[in-house]
Amino acid sequence: MSRQLLLLAMLTVSCRIQVSPAVTLDKLKESWTLYMDECDRNMSRSPPSTGLVCNRTFDNYACWPDGLPNTTVSVSCPWYLPWHHKVQHGLVHQECSADGQWVAVENTSECDPFHPSQVSHVFQQYYGYIWIMYTVGYSLSLVALVLALGILVFFRKLHCMRNNIHMNLFASFILRALSILIKDALLETNITPPFLSRDQEQGLPRASIPPMELLINSETTVSCRIAVVMMQYSIMANSYWLLVEGIYLHNLLVITVFTERNYFKIYLCIGWGTPLIFLVPWIITKYLYENQECWSQNVNMNYWWIIRSPILLAVVINFLIFIHIIKILVSKLRAHQMRYTDYKFRLAKSTLTLIPLLGIHQVFFIFVTDESTNGTITIRLTKLFIDLFFSSFQGLLVAILYCFVNKEVQSEILKKWKRWNLGRNIEEEYRHTYSNIPNTKTGSLLNHVSRLPDISQASAPACGPEERAALVARCPNGAARGRDQDMGLADQAQRREARKESVESHL
Repeated sequence: MSRQLLLLAMLTVSCRIQVSPAVTLDKLKESWTLYMDECDRNMSRSPPSTGLVCNRTFDNYACWPDGLPNTTVSVSCPWYLPWHHKVQHGLVHQECSADGQWVAVENTSECDPFHPSQVSHVFQQYYGYIWIMYTVGYSLSLVALVLALGILVFFRKLHCMRNNIHMNLFASFILRALSILIKDALLETNITPPFLSRDQEQGLPRASIPPMELLINSETTVSCRIAVVMMQYSIMANSYWLLVEGIYLHNLLVITVFTERNYFKIYLCIGWGTPLIFLVPWIITKYLYENQECWSQNVNMNYWWIIRSPILLAVVINFLIFIHIIKILVSKLRAHQMRYTDYKFRLAKSTLTLIPLLGIHQVFFIFVTDESTNGTITIRLTKLFIDLFFSSFQGLLVAILYCFVNKEVQSEILKKWKRWNLGRNIEEEYRHTYSNIPNTKTGSLLNHVSRLPDISQASAPACGPEERAALVARCPNGAARGRDQDMGLADQAQRREARKESVESHL
C-alpha cells in the first residue's frame, strides 16, 4: 500500500473518530519548516566527505548525514512530529547501498505513535483495509440505489405514499455515498502530487515529497470544506429519513384513521429540513472558532455535539419505535394462532427486515463515544469497523429488500416486459406478413400497438385508498346512484386493504 493511500485512509478515518485534541496542519507545517532549516544549516557547516558515500540529505522526513556504503544509518526521530514526546528515544533507519545510493525504503516504525512497531504495522494495515472496505460498500450501494430509484420513478403505478418515502430514503443514501466518495477523491487529489503518476509515486521513499506542501493547499481547502459539509448534511438527512420510515410504519399500525397525504409535507420537513437546523450553527461555529483546514478535526469536542446529538436522538427514537412495532407484531401473530415454527420464522423475518430500514445497528455502540475510547484503541477500531461496514452496505441492503425483491415492483416490471414483448412480436408478424407489399410503413402499426389495453391495469392494485377512489370515480359504469350509496362502506374497505398492503410490504 502506497504512502499516499495510507495517509488518505488515516485522514478519512480521523474524520469519523474525531480525534481530540487535534494538532492542526498549520502548526505541523511550521514545525516541519523549522526542522528543514535546521537540517540545511547543519549540512552546510560540515565539510564535504571524500570517497564513495551516500550524500547527506533531507528527504522531507528526517535529516541524514553522510553514510558509508553497505551500512545502516540511524538518526533520532524528527522533533517536528506531533507525538515526538512519545517517541523521543526512537530512531529512524535507512540503508546505504554498495554504490553509494540511499535505499528507497526506510524504517520509521520506532517513530510511529503506536509503539511497538508490530502493533503499528497492524494498525496501519487495519486503517487501509477499512478504507477499501467502505469504499467498495458505498460504490455498490450507489449503483444499486440509483437503479432502484430509477425503477420507482419510472413506473407510475408504484407512486404512492410508501414508495414516495422510500424514494426520498434512497435519495438520502445516494447523497451520502456521493459526498463521502467525493470527499475521499478530493483528499486523494490533494495528497497525490499532480506531476507524478501513480506508478512513479509508489516507487518513492516514504518522505520523498514534502507532506505538508501536499496537504496545505488553499485552493482545495474550500472544496474540501464544502465536501465535508455536504457529508455531514447527508449523514443527518439519511438518519432522519430512517426516522421518517419508522414514524410512517408506526402510524400505519397504530393510528386507526390515517390520511397519508396530509403527513407527506411533514415528512419532507423532517427528512430534509431538520438537518439544516443543526448544520447551520455548526458551520458558523467552525468558521468562527475552528476555521482550520478541512473542518474534519475537532479541537473542542463540544462543537461536534451540535451535529452528533440530533443523530443520536433520531437513532434512539427509531429504536423505541422498533421495539413498539415488534410488540405489535408479536400480539398480531399470536392472535392468528399460527404454529410455533411459523410464528418464529415470521417474527424473525420481520425483525431482520426492519433493522436496515430503521438503522437499528447504530444502537450497538451508541454509548461508546470517542471521548470514552480515547485510550482504548482496540474498542475504537472495532466500533469504527462495525459502523463503517453497516453504514456503507446499508444502502445496498435497503435497495434489495424494498425494491429488487419487492413483489409489487417485480410484478410491474414483468407486466412491462410482457407488454413490450407482445408489441414486438406483433410488429415482427406484421412485417413478415406484408413484406411483399410495396410502400408498407410500420408507423401505423406502432400506433395500433400503443393503443393496446394495458394488461397491468386489470390486476395491479392502487397503492393507496385515494388512488383507488379516484379510479372508481372515473369508471363510467352507469351506476352512479348505487355507487354513492355504497361509497362509505367501500371506502372503508379500501382503506383497510390499502393499510394491510402497506404494512405487509414493509414486513
